[in-house]
Amino acid sequence: MKDSNHNKGADYWTQRISEQEMPALCSTVKTLEKLAKDDVSSLAILGRSVMHDNALTSRILKVANSAIYNKGISQVTTVSRAAVVLGFDTIRNICITAKLLSSLLESKGLSEPVYQRLLHLMGRAFQAAMLAKMMLKDHDEELQEEVFIAALLYHLGESAFWSMGGEVTEQLDARLSATSAAESNSVVREQLGTSFKQLSLGIAKTWGLGEVLVKSLINPDERTPEIRAIFLANKISELMQQQPLDLPTLNQRIKQAATMLGVEGDEFKGQMIRCSHATRKLADSYGAKVLIDYLPSTEALLLSDDTEQERPVRQPDIDLQLKKLRELTDCAISRANFNEVIGITLDGILDGLGMERCAVLLLSPNRKRLQPRLVVGDDAELMKNRFVVELDSNKSVFSEAIDLKKAMFVDAPLSEKWRFYLDAELLEHTSAAGFMLAPLVIDNKVIGLLYGDRHSSNRTISADEFERFTHFGQLTNVCLSVSIGQ
Repeated sequence: MKDSNHNKGADYWTQRISEQEMPALCSTVKTLEKLAKDDVSSLAILGRSVMHDNALTSRILKVANSAIYNKGISQVTTVSRAAVVLGFDTIRNICITAKLLSSLLESKGLSEPVYQRLLHLMGRAFQAAMLAKMMLKDHDEELQEEVFIAALLYHLGESAFWSMGGEVTEQLDARLSATSAAESNSVVREQLGTSFKQLSLGIAKTWGLGEVLVKSLINPDERTPEIRAIFLANKISELMQQQPLDLPTLNQRIKQAATMLGVEGDEFKGQMIRCSHATRKLADSYGAKVLIDYLPSTEALLLSDDTEQERPVRQPDIDLQLKKLRELTDCAISRANFNEVIGITLDGILDGLGMERCAVLLLSPNRKRLQPRLVVGDDAELMKNRFVVELDSNKSVFSEAIDLKKAMFVDAPLSEKWRFYLDAELLEHTSAAGFMLAPLVIDNKVIGLLYGDRHSSNRTISADEFERFTHFGQLTNVCLSVSIGQ
């Protein structure tokens, strides 16, 4: 027997979501849209309209004062003041985003599979919003804000549907779980009498969510920068979240986005990684920490070129190792400068020891962070953009190498032996097959670490290779101490 909600159509679901499921969000959006037409009185009214909602006010102010929006100005303490400082469009979008996230995340009575589906969808939408805004960073702020909110709400119909909970969502979730991606749209249409895209369009029009969102839903292939950014940001975020990954299609979309921005593919990937870090921080500011684990993983970016060309596997070269060690000895005699010494060391580790990535990670002035100074090998640009190690109060293998001034060989990162020394973020940065660290020491003070691994091929590193790596580190420190002491 069919559920009574089957085959109702877009109008039914739009009305139900607007009036029964999400009336507070609908009301907030409509109020903000009315205020947008009256800039003079809108600022004070905006402050009053959210004042009764302490949680919302708190989130708006936290986001307004975050590094992403507050560019060095003094902290704002009221919503109306935030609107004056940041502009009405920006504060309106912060308000809509905060209300949307709280409305969806606080949905009651969802089954675990439906809740997981909702979190994945929200994580993808939040990343797409930040990515679309980043793609238009050379356009005016008003357009960036419009694109952010449109990309965020691009799948609002689907998010709102899952947030309802109940038998109808559980039935559809079960059917979609047993259906291929290619057939999912027809299953949704059969059960609801409409598509999720049509539902998003119905809500966008009913709530007055702006021309850019409506245009992006009606004509996603339009070639204007804003519609193109929304479309590509959503496609890329979706592809990065897919399991298994469709690497050729992901690579194609990344190339399209890079071409649109007039940059190389690797440069755009670097921008995406920085954008992903900013997205994590912003989710925290919005009080949506739960979403951080559901944001699309940047790990896909490291794989996305592998389908085009098989990388040659670097093998150890004993003759080259000896040559580079002799060159370092010469550097100590001639008191060569930092860059010359480090260049020889990295060449020796990369091509002599047969590593696939190696880097010099230097400590920040406050010694709370390690950041790449020089990186060579596979995916060097990506590593330089993403490999930042926070040295907080928790012990890690990186902080141990610094504190003990000792080289470290992490032979099996996923083993019990290293469980307390590597958190999820460090495991994402490093190679699952193992890696090596050696301290860079000048005048008995650690200034950073040498790093080496075989990330691309996932080959293991031998104890003998670690010993040679340590030798390179020791000779490098001799050279640096002589050079600085001249």
